[in-house]
Amino acid sequence: MKSEFGFKELKVWQKSMDFADAVLEVAENISSERKHFRLIEQIESSSTSVPQNIAEGKGRNSQKEFIQFLYIARGSLYETVTLLNIFYRRKWITEETLLSLENQAYEIASMLKGLINSLYKDISNKEKK
Repeated sequence: MKSEFGFKELKVWQKSMDFADAVLEVAENISSERKHFRLIEQIESSSTSVPQNIAEGKGRNSQKEFIQFLYIARGSLYETVTLLNIFYRRKWITEETLLSLENQAYEIASMLKGLINSLYKDISNKEKK
């Protein structure tokens, strides 16, 4: 069954959904003491922002707008990785958890770069015609 939402067919969206889910699971297992609350909210926001921006960009009117949202998604991905590193330094997560999530993030970052480059190439080819 084909979805009417084209973004759901994008592998990078699917991978970023898995990543967000994994980060949310980690966040749920961190002590919810008041001092942790803001950073936990922030990592929940940044990790879920990745697939949200991919989806929003896919729904825009132009490839140039889509590219802009892919850059925003990449920024949210980098923000999440930074927060994961802070969590590791604070000993809120293990090194194994950090490395696993960083590996997922690296794959997503590579996929975003490939998609952005592909869209730029497509725009360039259309402008030449």
